[in-house]
Amino acid sequence: MKVLVTGTDGYIGSQLGPYLLARRHEVVGLDTGFYREAWLYNNGIRSFPACINKDVRQIDIDDVTGFDAVVHLAELSNDPLGQLNPEITYKINHQGGVNLARTCKQAGVTRFVYSSSCSVYGTGSGDFKTEESEINPQTAYAECKVNVERDLHGMADDNFSPTFLRNATAYGPSPRMRFDLVLNNLAGWAWTGKEIRMTSDGTPWRPLVHVLDICQAMACCLEAPRDLIHDQVFNVGDTQQNYQVKDIAAIVAGTFPSCALQLGNSDGDNRSYRVLFEKIAACLPGFKCRWDAVKGAEQLLAVFRCVGLTAAAFESRAFTRLKQLQHLIQTDQIDDQLFWRQA
Repeated sequence: MKVLVTGTDGYIGSQLGPYLLARRHEVVGLDTGFYREAWLYNNGIRSFPACINKDVRQIDIDDVTGFDAVVHLAELSNDPLGQLNPEITYKINHQGGVNLARTCKQAGVTRFVYSSSCSVYGTGSGDFKTEESEINPQTAYAECKVNVERDLHGMADDNFSPTFLRNATAYGPSPRMRFDLVLNNLAGWAWTGKEIRMTSDGTPWRPLVHVLDICQAMACCLEAPRDLIHDQVFNVGDTQQNYQVKDIAAIVAGTFPSCALQLGNSDGDNRSYRVLFEKIAACLPGFKCRWDAVKGAEQLLAVFRCVGLTAAAFESRAFTRLKQLQHLIQTDQIDDQLFWRQA
């Protein structure tokens, strides 16, 4: 297929492009370039032969004409960033995503894979969440995911097939690394400080999924028969990979040499949910998670050793989305609507 991937300079996108190319798809990237300073390592894998340098809010029909499918990743990408400026989060994540989908439909793009999130479940009583469970978004980021799913569901027809992938919390190394994800963050502290000092008691539940398993799910959606993925929601992960945060911390502390672990008190964050992933395992041909938190922590340790990760690099703005955008605003490189300023 000829596939447009938005957000190719991001944490998932920089892995997804080579993954799809290896499966013999023709891939074009699209990214506005906020995070191009974040480059943790080179892995020798071929990147995108072509990339459109554009904000997702500025897409026109010429940009998407001729593609068989679009995988949409390009959003403001975590909860603290969304709460910093909810209005701009809605403009980019909700309005931008829906306008992109409408443009794709007008251009004759037949498949649209949307990267949603298990964060739409928000809080829970301890019961496992399925794709049919009530959603309870707690942040602007999660609310936008719900809104995009709703609006694209209304666009589905014989000529346009959206698929919604509610990813568990991602982890694992990427050239465009993120250290604002729970397992990656704890691993960074374990390597650079030999200590994990948590401010919370670690009791909330989080489902985890490796970044390469997310890429696998997206590829399987592109390649599956239409009737299996048309207007479908899939939780992306493995039911065995639901962890309490304190257990994630213990796995990391047990993997990284000489790392001490200290838990804190409850910090008032009420986001806690466990998720079932039986549907994707049963219904999406070829999909099966290859990773778990233990293997992921071991992989991160190997990468940190290889690249000689320093405390300065780990704590730098390049690998934390909120810090990087604040820097671009403070240095007048982007305006308060997150558009690039003219030089």
